[in-house]
Amino acid sequence: MSDICPVCTLPIDLCVCESIAKEDQRVSLFLTKRRFGKLATMVEGIEGKNIDMKAVAKNLKSSLACGGTYKKGVIELQGNHLEKVRKLLIEYGFNEGSITVNSNLPGKNRK
Repeated sequence: MSDICPVCTLPIDLCVCESIAKEDQRVSLFLTKRRFGKLATMVEGIEGKNIDMKAVAKNLKSSLACGGTYKKGVIELQGNHLEKVRKLLIEYGFNEGSITVNSNLPGKNRK
């Protein structure tokens, strides 16, 4: 007999907790400058016990063919990947309306 999820009371192989948790997130994407003027794409706002953040970071890194890390609730990806990350997060089941993209670098006046 298969195990039962304590949250949604469905069998573990049919559990919908992660997909429900993804729809409720408010995700923010923005760029930041790192050492030597390199750009990094930051993904923050994804929280919850039902979402495997390390797996999301790993999938993003492999899909974008870039390096990155997950620390303290923020996924950091090397390079400027704002629109690509937005599209990938939508494919992974995150709500399109809850993803905000800020393409302005802090401290810079972009034209």
